[in-house]
Amino acid sequence: MAGGRRRRHHFGRIHAFTCGKASMKEEHSLIGGPGFSRKVYCNDPERATASLLNYGDNYVRTTKYTLATFLPKSLFEQFRRVANFYFLVCAVLSFFPVSPYSGVSNVVPLLVVVAATMAKEFVEDFRRKQQDIEMNNRKVKVHGGGGDFAYSKWRDLKVGDIVRVEKDEFFPADLILLASNYDDAICYVETMNLDGETNLKLKQALEETSKLQEDSSFQNFRAVITCEDPNANLYAFVGSMEFGDQQYPLAPQQLLLRDSKLRNTDFVYGVVIFTGHDTKVMQNATDPPSKRSKIEKRMDKIIYCLFFLLILISFIGSIFFGITTNDDIENGRMKRWYLRPDDTEIFYDPNEPVAAAILHFLTALMLYSYLIPISLYVSIEIVKVLQSIFINQDANMYYAETDKPAHARTSNLNEELGQVDTILSDKTGTLTCNSMEFIKCSIAGVAYGRGVTEVERALSMRHESDSGKELKENNSAMVRESKPSIKGFNFMDERIMNGNWIKEPNANVIQNFLRLLAVCHTAIPEVDEGTGKVSYEAESPDEAAFVIAARELGFEFYERTHAAISLRELDPITGLKVERSYKLLNVLEFSSARKRMSVIVRDEEGKLLLLSKGADSVMFERIAKNGRQFEENTKQHISEYADSGLRTLILAYRELNEEEYYQFNKEFTEAKNLVSADQEQHVESIIQNIEKDLILLGATAVEDKLQDGVPECIDKLAQAGIKLWVLTGDKMETAINIGFACSLLRQGMKQIIISSDTPEIKSLEKMEDKAAADAAIKSSVIRQLREASALLSSSDESYEALALIIDGKSLTYALEDDVNDLFLGLATGCASVICCRSSPKQKALVTRLVKMRTGSTTLAIGDGANDVGMLQEADIGIGISGVEGMQAVMSSDIAIAQFRFLERLLLVHGHWCYRRISSMICYFFYKNITFGFTLFFFEIYASFSGQAAYNDWFMSLYNVFFTSLPVIALGVFDQDVSSKLCLKFPLLYQEGIQNILFSWKRIIGWIVNGVVTSAIIFFFCIRTMEHQAFRKGGEVVELQVLGATMYTCVVWVVNCQMALSISYFTYVQHIFIWGSIIFWYIFLMAYGAIDPSFSTTAYKVFVEALAPAPYFWIITLLILIASLLPYFVYASIQMRFFPMYHQMIQWIRKDGQTSDPEYCNVVRQRSIRNTTVGFTARLEASKRFNASRRVESSTKPETTSIIFESSKRSEGQSDDR
Repeated sequence: MAGGRRRRHHFGRIHAFTCGKASMKEEHSLIGGPGFSRKVYCNDPERATASLLNYGDNYVRTTKYTLATFLPKSLFEQFRRVANFYFLVCAVLSFFPVSPYSGVSNVVPLLVVVAATMAKEFVEDFRRKQQDIEMNNRKVKVHGGGGDFAYSKWRDLKVGDIVRVEKDEFFPADLILLASNYDDAICYVETMNLDGETNLKLKQALEETSKLQEDSSFQNFRAVITCEDPNANLYAFVGSMEFGDQQYPLAPQQLLLRDSKLRNTDFVYGVVIFTGHDTKVMQNATDPPSKRSKIEKRMDKIIYCLFFLLILISFIGSIFFGITTNDDIENGRMKRWYLRPDDTEIFYDPNEPVAAAILHFLTALMLYSYLIPISLYVSIEIVKVLQSIFINQDANMYYAETDKPAHARTSNLNEELGQVDTILSDKTGTLTCNSMEFIKCSIAGVAYGRGVTEVERALSMRHESDSGKELKENNSAMVRESKPSIKGFNFMDERIMNGNWIKEPNANVIQNFLRLLAVCHTAIPEVDEGTGKVSYEAESPDEAAFVIAARELGFEFYERTHAAISLRELDPITGLKVERSYKLLNVLEFSSARKRMSVIVRDEEGKLLLLSKGADSVMFERIAKNGRQFEENTKQHISEYADSGLRTLILAYRELNEEEYYQFNKEFTEAKNLVSADQEQHVESIIQNIEKDLILLGATAVEDKLQDGVPECIDKLAQAGIKLWVLTGDKMETAINIGFACSLLRQGMKQIIISSDTPEIKSLEKMEDKAAADAAIKSSVIRQLREASALLSSSDESYEALALIIDGKSLTYALEDDVNDLFLGLATGCASVICCRSSPKQKALVTRLVKMRTGSTTLAIGDGANDVGMLQEADIGIGISGVEGMQAVMSSDIAIAQFRFLERLLLVHGHWCYRRISSMICYFFYKNITFGFTLFFFEIYASFSGQAAYNDWFMSLYNVFFTSLPVIALGVFDQDVSSKLCLKFPLLYQEGIQNILFSWKRIIGWIVNGVVTSAIIFFFCIRTMEHQAFRKGGEVVELQVLGATMYTCVVWVVNCQMALSISYFTYVQHIFIWGSIIFWYIFLMAYGAIDPSFSTTAYKVFVEALAPAPYFWIITLLILIASLLPYFVYASIQMRFFPMYHQMIQWIRKDGQTSDPEYCNVVRQRSIRNTTVGFTARLEASKRFNASRRVESSTKPETTSIIFESSKRSEGQSDDR
């Protein structure tokens, strides 16, 4: 027997659906037509007709390559890069006579670089392949005939197979639910992998298949399903099942999606309808948007400039060569007799100077290819991967509570972390914990709860009076005393705790209030068999907090069946705990449109009770006239709770009579079974008729606490010059108060509020002509924006002392094409921007607007599925691995566990990565220009003959061996200042915001340095060696000696230049820098010892010519000093008279003054932006305020809030989740 049968509960009556009835008649009429043609032969996948349909198998491949396509596709990817394609063309041409060097020496470096990149691609794809293998080889029970189920691999599933999925297993394909261990064929499904939501979804099979609860039931089961073709819509499904000569409509309620998990259900049976890449999760699998950093984009421009320079000097050289070749024979006399122009090939033929010039142009294009760093891309990729490893392994960004380290999911954007100008942040779960705590409540008009919220502490700090300071100290002491030991419960009030509520005047109201908290929910209890403790799995953190609060106050919910909820209640008469059961008749579920939920239960005395909770905006209008006894006090309390940053709900109830309930249940059941387009409206109207004439009990207040370290993190980011925008779905009052709690807002900061909650706009919304109403509302929003912009421009104070707060409806019009410039101009002029009641689409649109119009680097951070669009739209997306699932993390570029880790990620790793990559690229271009221009100068000296100054292998290995490792070490290990000083002096981050280290000025400076260095090396070598006896026998320098000497000088100079540029030496840098120089000498000796047919001009040149000559060593030393002297002089003057931020910090660190406030203030005064948010700015503002108050004690204080419209009422439960 597959599983024990349970007593039948008519669960179809309880929930907002009835055994899989379809809801859209029009949709079902499409079945069999285009787009709705899929036929599934259940339990008969081998049927001949089924085989002809040729549906795909269940094998899923997420790899980029296959074994057959890896080589061609990977090569194509490599040579899509302009630089690599150029080197490929040069490699091909190197085997023709036009080449200035041998083909092999040119091909080997290209092969090394391409092979290294392809190896990286192979390793990354192989990891994806291993993940695919693990998933495809998972096991599931499949019906093999005769009522027997046996384990089979996921990959072997076929459309039509019957599978049995056990508790906590993932669904292997898209299934139609047939039955479960419950008699009503329901099951609970977790869809966290699909939509990021952790709450459980309820599914229910058709009533006709619900009896198939044993393996043997499927021995003779046959059915045919006709449904929609594969598509990406996760929330829609249209189909029908032909079973027993009857057609039954199928709806999303029967669909179980691949990668979702079975929870709180022992087992289910299902039939496979979509497999492999036809499943909805795979249909939704799209490649993440391709993001490239601004430095990488600028680097491409530099390479294009170098290409232009290469072509230009090749063209100029070819013109001079053509002119010189044309004049080689004049009146029978040969000018360049050593080229034998009277007996030469076309390359030097005076009779065909144009052809010779064209061929020389090709030769020059190959010869000057060393201006382009061939190993630049692969070196940067290696460095970025290593930088990502450092980020992942940073113990200071590890969150022990959830065992989650930081995780850089892509390494492409490391340096972008050091250039962030604007952060766009979600609130719930990002700035706050999304871990709700029950902290206060209002019952029978009496406020209970002595806990202190983060917002209340921040509000007390806004007042600078002695009483305010005293309140702050008292609050802090109370917080320490009342530190919660129970997650979700931070309530302190002896009046109703420990059973003391029975002594209160309105004990019966309190009893009903707590009973409602314990019964009106959809939470599921889980009892630990070892300890007996009850924990709860709820659809939202709010709901879990309510059930926990009820338990702690004496009403413990411990068991849920499909027909009843069981509690252990405190009996007010006996004072003892008693077990009571409430028969669950109907659950009227919460939705964002309804803003409330209700349950109808029958207690043990037979009373019918409607228990309801919801937002005040919809609940007060449903209160009966005789149930408003506590209304005024309750409204006052919820207003105070909203001001304290708390989320509030109203609780109410009423008794139903039997006739009323019978009529409601009859109409409700009929409406649920109705097949029509307006079925939902019918259901809602019937529910509204029962949810009325309620009796008010009170209100709850839960706190979504700020995460640890959020105010401190925001303060440091503000000091770094980073702007923070908050985009939240919460109501305006809550968002404003959270803004004060984390110091985004402060006393003295003018608030510009753009709101649609005005009498004018509300009256417009009631107009019948919706188009005219929209136009009028839009003009109202534009007017408010223009008035705010005028205030911004005319304000006597700094523009950064302003805060913009705008609601979602106003934001809709502000984001339209003809208004968004006005909105953005206002928003960028404000120190803080808070967008309230924002939809996920609006979050993405605001992010896109800031990114595209300002051109600055944007960073979006969020934790929920509703933040995915924002994360993908921003230059950098940061996912918080919190309690909202993994959807945001899976769509992010970098994942962190807490908002406070953003401080270290940006100010330390971001700054380091930006500096390292910038310096690395500049140095790359410097060393290649130094090397390339020595070739160009030699070409001028050799009358553009195409003769290379160096041996073929010298040139080929320059970028690969002799100069590449030091620059990689620079990109991985260099630090201008320590992490501690990065955090102590956040203004250091402004070097990245201003892009000081990779500005065109700095890039051109390095290029000029390269040209000057190459000129010094070349002309110094030529002038000192051209006519100087070099060997003991008196022989003068020949080409191979000149080339080897120049090359030695280049290797020494560029590596010592690296040593001068490095701020933080490790043994790795020492090994790579000095090791590269030593390796050059070893290579020169080893290569020179090889047969001259291979080593050519390098044959024994070091052993016989260079090493014995003191002149060689003297020249090398003098050229090294002369080449580095200009940079040394420039750097000394610049650091002494025009120091950058990091150099100032280096000075005070060297002098031991990092703790001296005077020195530190001198550094901070160099900031380009005044710090206007954060507690540092708040303290500075309060000092100025007190000073001005003392000076002008008789002057009336200036009004500190400019408010166009402000909603004063709490809007109830937030939809920010």
